[in-house]
Amino acid sequence: MSLSPRVVVVHRPTDMERVVAGSGTPGQARFQAQSRGRSLSDVEQSHSTQLTALQQVAAAIPSDWRRGEVERSDLDRFVFGPEDIVVVVGQDGLVANVAKYLDGQPVIGINADPRRNPGVLVRYPPEAIAGLLSAAILPPEQRTVEARTMVEARTDDGQVLRALNEVYVGHASHQSARYAVRPPRLKAERQSSSGLLVSTGTGATGWCASVARMNKSTLRLPAPTDARLCWFVREAWPSPATGTAQVEGELTDDEVLNIVAETDLVVFGDGMERDALPLTWGQRVTVGIATRHLNLITA
Repeated sequence: MSLSPRVVVVHRPTDMERVVAGSGTPGQARFQAQSRGRSLSDVEQSHSTQLTALQQVAAAIPSDWRRGEVERSDLDRFVFGPEDIVVVVGQDGLVANVAKYLDGQPVIGINADPRRNPGVLVRYPPEAIAGLLSAAILPPEQRTVEARTMVEARTDDGQVLRALNEVYVGHASHQSARYAVRPPRLKAERQSSSGLLVSTGTGATGWCASVARMNKSTLRLPAPTDARLCWFVREAWPSPATGTAQVEGELTDDEVLNIVAETDLVVFGDGMERDALPLTWGQRVTVGIATRHLNLITA
């Protein structure tokens, strides 16, 4: 007998929950805000909107289906099953946070607060959840999905990290990162910089777009479903030992960007700094297109 689907609801604490956690009680939080000439009305409204969205999602899950729930801070410890349907309730960035832990499971994005969230990845209101769940349980070949390209980093000791937006390789703090970078078909260049970004089309509208503008780049950035990545070096520093000739480019097909650490570095994706890969001196990491995609359910 096959297992019934499991719906895993992913969310993060609201601003109100974080404020109360730092103050002790809602009343104390309001008092502290008022003493500073501030009001909590906006964060209270957003909190209420989020709770209502979560309740609507929970009510729409069929009673004979299994259920799970995980907060953003626990994603690196949660085990997703192959039969899971992942429902993200919250911000667009939360979809990126969960994508790296999935392997083909369908993802539904629910926009809990359209006043704050653009709705690029969380496209649907809570009222649409029943129909989206029905679409998610269709056979894979019948589902309407948007397969978004992901980026993958692999270290020479077998560690793997994936991301939906971008992978960052650099120093764990604000110190300069020192490494040798070798793009496809080019010679290696030793560099000292604020780190490297390798971005998908999803991430190309965010952090990488800012770096591209700062660098006055003419590189054509990829679209979300393009099988293509772009990469940029942040604030490369010229010196007798380091260069600035190779600071941007693209990766297609099976091409990878090779990076060899010349000091201790970290690799993390989509801002999840706690779930990072450490690199020690002499260690190599390759970054390229991931074999996995984010399967975003579309109506």
